[in-house]
Amino acid sequence: MAFPGFFDVVPTIIVRGRLAEFLGAADGGLIEYGYADAVKLAGHSCPTVAGSYLLACRMLRALYADQLPQRGEIGVEFGDPLEAGVSGAMAAVFGLLTGAAAGGGFKGLAGRFSRRELLRFGVDLPAAIRCTRQDNGQTVCASRQLDQVAADSRLGPLLQGLLAGNSDPGQQALFTRLWQDRVRRILVEHFADPRLVSFA
Repeated sequence: MAFPGFFDVVPTIIVRGRLAEFLGAADGGLIEYGYADAVKLAGHSCPTVAGSYLLACRMLRALYADQLPQRGEIGVEFGDPLEAGVSGAMAAVFGLLTGAAAGGGFKGLAGRFSRRELLRFGVDLPAAIRCTRQDNGQTVCASRQLDQVAADSRLGPLLQGLLAGNSDPGQQALFTRLWQDRVRRILVEHFADPRLVSFA
C-alpha cells in the first residue's frame, strides 16, 4: 500500500483509550492516529476527509490543552442532520479519533466504557460541531473553513470531463495530482492556520 508521501508529514494525534488499556490493546491505552488512518477508514483522500481530520485534531487539542484526549469519553454533536451534505463522512473521522458512536456503538462492559449516544446530529449549535468532555462537561464548538485553501481552477473542468467518460490518462493523472495537492496544502501548509478553523 503506497500513499502520497505528504501523508507522512501531516501532524498526528495521540489519544488515551481507557478501554484499550483495560483490554490490553495498547500500552497505557495510548493510540496514535495519523491522516492515513482517516484515509483507510474513508477509503479515499479528499478535502472533506482532510478537513475533518484537521478540525477534529484542532478541536481535541483545544478541549484538552496539554492533556491527552480521552478516547471514548468525548461527546460529538453536529448541527446538521446525518443525511445532510458530508455530515456522515465527517462523523466517521470524528468517531475514529474520539470513539464517539451513535445508537449502534459499543454498549460497554458492566456500565463502563459505553460509546453509545455520544454521537448526535441535528443539534442547535453556535458552530458546525461541538465536542464535550464527559468528565467535566467542558465544550468546544467550531467550524471548518476550507475555502481558505482554494482549489486549482483546472480541477472543475477536469472532474467534469472524467465523470463524463474522458479516459485520457494524462487528464486523469493531472486531476489526481491537483486533487491531492489541495489536500496536501490543507494538511501540511495550513494545519495550524487560524483561518481554517473558526471557534464559536
